[in-house]
Amino acid sequence: PEHDVETPHGRIHCTMKGVPKGDRPVILTFHDIGLNHKTCWDTLFNHEDMSEIMQHFAVCHVDALGQHEGANTFSTGYEYPSMDQLSETLPLVLKHFGLKSVVGMGIGAGAYILTRFALDYPNMVEGLLLININPCAEGWMDWAANKISGWTNAMPDMIITHLFGKEEIHNNQDLIGTYRHHIINNMNQFNLHLFVKSYESRRDLEIERPIPGSSVRTLKCHSLLVVGDSSPAVEAVVECNTKLDPTKTTLLKVQGPPPPPPAKLTEAFKYFIQGMGYSKYSRHAVFFYLGDMHFPGMLRLDFKKYKYTHYSGQNGLSQLWHYILYNWIFIHSSTSIIFSQNSVFTRAERFLKII
Repeated sequence: PEHDVETPHGRIHCTMKGVPKGDRPVILTFHDIGLNHKTCWDTLFNHEDMSEIMQHFAVCHVDALGQHEGANTFSTGYEYPSMDQLSETLPLVLKHFGLKSVVGMGIGAGAYILTRFALDYPNMVEGLLLININPCAEGWMDWAANKISGWTNAMPDMIITHLFGKEEIHNNQDLIGTYRHHIINNMNQFNLHLFVKSYESRRDLEIERPIPGSSVRTLKCHSLLVVGDSSPAVEAVVECNTKLDPTKTTLLKVQGPPPPPPAKLTEAFKYFIQGMGYSKYSRHAVFFYLGDMHFPGMLRLDFKKYKYTHYSGQNGLSQLWHYILYNWIFIHSSTSIIFSQNSVFTRAERFLKII
């Protein structure tokens, strides 16, 4: 069902799929500029592998103010909320649905908003999947704004260069044309301009990698950073990774053009939430999710080679270690996932929460 949640800045449109289950978190999504929850997430959540996850977790899709289908045009003089203020609407969304905590899934502007939310309300966020996150204040539109005058004509091009890399823009005209058509014909142009301007004016997240004995501002939850290796956001995502706790953060680079393929993203997300301790398997199962290990250079782990096995006791853990280590492979497999040298998930000894 669709809901309009009252906020100090107007009604924010939300779509809840499924029923929240006990004390499990709900997956909460937030889209990028130029998109709404349908155009941003439908392909992923309609993927057959995602249905397994949705059997265990409800999903709440959040549309930024004025960005949903059929949104009314804001009145002249309406002051659109900043990125910080948009993040402040999320506790009201949780309150509206009676939710205690969420696992956030955001891309671009949505990833920034969810990160800000997690920084300010750490007890409400158990984990984050952040695609194309840019933690810095400098806007990606600076160059375009200097080259092109008049936001009406420039905005679709500026959004396209935000969503896709140069190679994809030149080589995949059908895909780019589909997105351009959506931006021009399906989005409320006045409202979209306000959202784009808000993202362009974002503040630096001011996060720092924690050092033992120090108290710095950083994410407390487990985070999976995702970026395509030809995405315009690669440098920003790598920069964000250097500012987060390496014991709780993993960087995933996906081969090929953006957006990340649904199959790869679904598999990564599935292992991410299971690594947080959520699994449908029995209480006797122990899941090793790359404990606090550091690896030389850049390696990939082929997840398909070590899906769940039941191990118990010290001997079982030792057997599982050998099983994992024997299935390490180097960079050249298309079915594997990249882990940077400082990237890890939860401690290997973590036992599963029972679903």
